[in-house]
Amino acid sequence: MKGIVSVLGLCGVLAFAPCPAQGADWKMDPAGSKLEFVATFEKAAAPGEFKEFDARLRFDPDKPAGSRLEVTVKVTSADMNVADVNKEIRGKDWFDYAAFPQAEFRSTELRRIEGNRYVARGILLLKGVKQPVEVPFSWTASADGAVMEGELTVKRGAFGIGTGEWAATNVIGADVKVKFKVKLRKAG
Repeated sequence: MKGIVSVLGLCGVLAFAPCPAQGADWKMDPAGSKLEFVATFEKAAAPGEFKEFDARLRFDPDKPAGSRLEVTVKVTSADMNVADVNKEIRGKDWFDYAAFPQAEFRSTELRRIEGNRYVARGILLLKGVKQPVEVPFSWTASADGAVMEGELTVKRGAFGIGTGEWAATNVIGADVKVKFKVKLRKAG
């Protein structure tokens, strides 16, 4: 009986002991961060940028398995530097700002590829559609924070981006390259 009481006491102490952190919490520095995309129009690059987004990260570069990444993008901040195009992408055939003003990525796994290169696997929610994606990135730490940088290709049709007369890929290409540079500082 005394042994059981000791074991239960130890379990109680361990239950309230602080757990080791699964990496540091990082917050994005908007001034040093960019989220760009490049579509193609008649085989020519058609660049744009999401001007408002946020990234939250819990990350240990030495032990990425317990890490997590969450990104929110204000889709309504998309800017392709052409007034008529910006007006067009607001509509239902493209981003449908009224119904889907925000996109989200939530990681389900982060792992090291090699050196300072990693990949975040997760779910991208865009225009009401959830699709699994892999986000490869490099991690560069410095005295004042870190920079996370990478790019990936997204199939616009998989998310219902460019429907109706724009669904064909002969004028607007099927692939959209997404490039990001996120400057981070430790939170707290």
